[in-house]
Amino acid sequence: MELKIRNLRKEYGAFPALNGVSLDIRSGELIALLGPSGSGKTTLLRAIAGLEVPDGGQILFGDVDALGRRVQDRNVGFVFQHYALFRHMKVFDNIAFGLRVRGRDRRPPEAHIRKRVLELLDLVQLNGLEGRYPAQLSGGQRQRVALARALAIEPKVLLLDEPFGALDAQVRKELRRWLRQIHDETGHTTVFVTHDQEEAMELADRVAVLHKGDLQQVGSPDEIYDEPANPFVYAFIGDSTALPVTIERGRAMLDGAPLVLGPVDAPEGAARVHVRPQDVRLADESESVVSGRVMTLRRSGQYRRVDIAVGERHTRVEALLPPEAEIAVGDQVGLAFRRFAIFPEEKEPPKLGLAREAKAA
Repeated sequence: MELKIRNLRKEYGAFPALNGVSLDIRSGELIALLGPSGSGKTTLLRAIAGLEVPDGGQILFGDVDALGRRVQDRNVGFVFQHYALFRHMKVFDNIAFGLRVRGRDRRPPEAHIRKRVLELLDLVQLNGLEGRYPAQLSGGQRQRVALARALAIEPKVLLLDEPFGALDAQVRKELRRWLRQIHDETGHTTVFVTHDQEEAMELADRVAVLHKGDLQQVGSPDEIYDEPANPFVYAFIGDSTALPVTIERGRAMLDGAPLVLGPVDAPEGAARVHVRPQDVRLADESESVVSGRVMTLRRSGQYRRVDIAVGERHTRVEALLPPEAEIAVGDQVGLAFRRFAIFPEEKEPPKLGLAREAKAA
């Protein structure tokens, strides 16, 4: 089932939750809605489900206007962060609930319901637990029951709202891999809300990044990470440093001294040079972009995480260096950037498509 979101708007009093969001969701894909709290991602998901009524715009299921349909007529499966299981019902009855409450003309025979529930128990790897109550299950098992219940009605669209947010880190990782496998087996069009970048990048076919009710960028995980459309996406996805510079005659000036970046294709005036820690390396004087003093050294997994103060204002640049790098706190070092991006200074994140990126010469 293909979804088309057209100029969707929603306000809560004076607070704009969605500012004319438009998004096409392909049939059979798993798309993540990613953003910080208050970005509009959950409002968008609830509008698709019919749990929120937008103030304007369209939601199309294929060519059908979903806004003209009741929640129960949209045939969507919804999985919540806190499971929303019926505590007085056993696992079997929780999964069967959506089928049993259908009207008589649409309710399948009990034998069909039993067959469907047992198939789903096998799919979500909970065979033999159908007689337990939710309180007798772990958090990860409860979330598997919640997903099975959502799948039981054979939904056109599967919606998940921070489904792993209440679980510990290790269980989240295990369920992420499991959910991707389930999606590949069932082929449902799936919309997944999360504020966890790693979760979105690992799970999704595409990621839609939202901020303050605006859609900032849509693309594959590689596109979002390697080609961020604007400063917000660059800063929100992964670690990065932003150096405040002034663009003068095609050069980036940091505290009055030029950064050796080659010709800069950016407007004159205030800007920021964004660079990720893994794209910063030590360099000799002949190729150094900028020099600075090592302020801190910390071990981070297989790397050493290094803070270097550059410029007159001692702006910090973070670098991930191999453990064999021969540096110490207080050393003066030269730095080069494998990849970076330059964005004009903005009070608010620009709309989709207004970013500029520069590559190292």
